[in-house]
Amino acid sequence: MDFLRLLLALALLNSKTKGEIMNKDKLKAIASTYLRAAIASVIALYLAGETNPKNLLVAFVAAVAGPVLKAIDPKETAFGAGSK
Repeated sequence: MDFLRLLLALALLNSKTKGEIMNKDKLKAIASTYLRAAIASVIALYLAGETNPKNLLVAFVAAVAGPVLKAIDPKETAFGAGSK
């Protein structure tokens, strides 16, 4: 649920004009991209022998953190808050 709130906040930051929110399809595409990256990271660690659930959760959060931080950076022009 917190992940969905974060995506909603990103949608608000990424809006072109005040009050405009990204459409649901674009928001779903962003969420699925972030989730795929995080799941791939967790699977890679698991296959390497890491079975501690806490460490796998930390890997999941870390994998999502990078794209989220880039998306909320107002100086980032490729995509996110500073994109056109």
